[in-house]
Amino acid sequence: MEPRFACTACGKCCHGLLPLTLTDAVAHAVRFPLALVWTVVRSNAKSYDLATRLGTSVRLPNRKTVAVLIQPTAYLPNHFPCPALQPDNLCGIHADKPSRCRTMPFYPYREEKDQADLLVPRKGWECDVSAEAPVVYRNHAILDRKDFDRERAELLEQAPVMRTYADYVLKYMPWIVNDLAKMAAAPAGGKLVTSLSSFLTATRRTDARELAAAQAPLMQAMAERTRTDPALADFHRNYAGWAKEMERLAQRG
Repeated sequence: MEPRFACTACGKCCHGLLPLTLTDAVAHAVRFPLALVWTVVRSNAKSYDLATRLGTSVRLPNRKTVAVLIQPTAYLPNHFPCPALQPDNLCGIHADKPSRCRTMPFYPYREEKDQADLLVPRKGWECDVSAEAPVVYRNHAILDRKDFDRERAELLEQAPVMRTYADYVLKYMPWIVNDLAKMAAAPAGGKLVTSLSSFLTATRRTDARELAAAQAPLMQAMAERTRTDPALADFHRNYAGWAKEMERLAQRG
């Protein structure tokens, strides 16, 4: 049976971390608190070769090499809704929403032939996969591929920038290699989060001050929202620290 899928606007996928292209992260810097999320892809993974093209390769202390994806990300706790999600579960920026949202449920960090299981709704999600929904995937190929291709193209285009950032981080924060090694050894993998300020410093963007000025109040607001919840202590610590970094960057001459 051919996979069918249609969005019902239940809003269930509009919560938590949202990976963005670099273009979308910059465009929505006034809306999303931003971080860089590192994910290790082991050499035996299906998507390893693609991950080396979209990310970077890192040699670990045990001499094994892994691919590492570094994603600009809207940094939100899992149960926090997207800031653009309206009370009626519709997107408040539908005409201008990020590529990641347009491409759902497909995922350009995987090869196109490995997308089928993404069409099975997660528990609690209300995606329409009935016989009335349109066929969206056939013979391991995406039928309407415009959004998928656009997001993939943006990821390939930004890959050199992400490698520059990785080189900077691994040079000035070498202990991160040990963190990546722990993630590679863990059965469930894991994610490493670094700050937008380190990215702006490493890549020397000419719009760094403007981006920092947009981010500072968002980080301050998120620090306040997460201040009293012990389960969100890591988020609160990052938001509070990054708010100060953004304020300093915004004030640089």
